[in-house]
Amino acid sequence: MGKVAAKIKVMPNSPDIDLDALQERLEESLPEGARINGFERDNVAFGLVALLPTVIVPDDAGGTEAVEEAFMGVDGVESVSVENVGRI
Repeated sequence: MGKVAAKIKVMPNSPDIDLDALQERLEESLPEGARINGFERDNVAFGLVALLPTVIVPDDAGGTEAVEEAFMGVDGVESVSVENVGRI
């Protein structure tokens, strides 16, 4: 069984949100078998900063759909989109 690495863009719903706390909430929301292998931050515009976690999931887990759904349920998240996916 292989693994899939996906970079996911998480847009907060406000430029005033505490990004460190949002990172913790994202990590806590992960479905079983998934893990985060680091975060990047991307300055979008007007003080808004997107989080870009790289998520590792088992290849047989149905891709990143469960992670995307979990992230959308996190307080403070406006949108979630997959930026890049590859097998490792």
